[in-house]
Amino acid sequence: MIGGALACVKQHLKKFYSSLNMKITLSFCFLISLVYAKVDPPNYDFSLDKFQIFMPGQTLAKIQASYPSKELVLQNGEFKTYKFYVEHIRYRFPILVQFKADKVTDFHARLPTYFLHDLFHQALINRYGKQDQYKNKKEQSIYIWNNQNGNKHYYVGACTITCFPIFYAVRTQDLGAQASILQQLQKSEPKPPGQRGVEN
Repeated sequence: MIGGALACVKQHLKKFYSSLNMKITLSFCFLISLVYAKVDPPNYDFSLDKFQIFMPGQTLAKIQASYPSKELVLQNGEFKTYKFYVEHIRYRFPILVQFKADKVTDFHARLPTYFLHDLFHQALINRYGKQDQYKNKKEQSIYIWNNQNGNKHYYVGACTITCFPIFYAVRTQDLGAQASILQQLQKSEPKPPGQRGVEN
C-alpha cells in the first residue's frame, strides 16, 4: 500500500518537474529570441527620394501638394525661405527651403541625431558616387559633392559615442550673389577668429 502511494507520488512529481522544465526551457528560448531579434535603426527605411521634391528647380506648388504646412522664416527681396517638416512613423525633422520666383534654389535639412551616419553616408555614395571633397574639423566630418546635375551637395556628420548625421544641404550651382541657406546659417553662428564655414 505504501509502495503504491510512493510510486504514485513519484509519478506526479516526475510529471510536475517535466512540465516545469518544459516551461523554463520555453521561457529561456523566448528570451534568447528577444536578445537576438533584429532591431532596425530609425533611418533603416529612410530613402533619399524624400528629398527629390525639395531639389533645386522644383516648384513651391509641387512641394505644397505633398507638404501643405509651411512657415515663412525669411524673406530677402525676391528670395523666400520656408520651413517644412518631413515626417514618418519613425522620424520627424525640419527642412528649410529657399525659393526664387516660387522655384527652389537650395535646401537645408537638419537630420535627426538618432539616424545612423554610416547608413546615410552610404546612401549618398550609392546615389552620387564618392564625395569630391572631405574635411574633418574636430569631431565633425564634411562631405561635398561638387556638381551633381548642376547642384552642389553638402553632408555633415559627427561622432561622439556613436556617429550620426547633422545636416544635408543641396544648392544650385548658379545661385548668383544670393547666399545659400547654409551660408546664412553660418553667418548667424558665432565663430572663433579665423574659423571658416563649410561652404568656404
